[in-house]
Amino acid sequence: MDKIEQYRQFIKEILTEHAQISTTTDSVKAELIFDSEHDHYQLAYVGWQGDKRVFGPVMHFDIQDGKIWIQYNGTEESIAKRLVNMGVPNSDIVLGFHSSFKRQFSPYAVG
Repeated sequence: MDKIEQYRQFIKEILTEHAQISTTTDSVKAELIFDSEHDHYQLAYVGWQGDKRVFGPVMHFDIQDGKIWIQYNGTEESIAKRLVNMGVPNSDIVLGFHSSFKRQFSPYAVG
């Protein structure tokens, strides 16, 4: 399996696991979005709580130029550390939710 396909599988595994442990109701669902053609992956909550609309991302990943970009992580888990434990080198992980200036001070890739 090539590197990019393996990264896709890692991301799908993380998102699927979080979707399964999400607290959802009959009116609010965890929705998995896998776009393998453009390498965009997301877990979002969609639905209604009474008369209040619930819609928002929980996690969002992209694969760009052979690197996993963590665009958003609304969980308490350190997703970057988890990816490293799965075998992804620090140099292939980008904390996309930080500016490139801040990224230079992390152990991960700048971009």
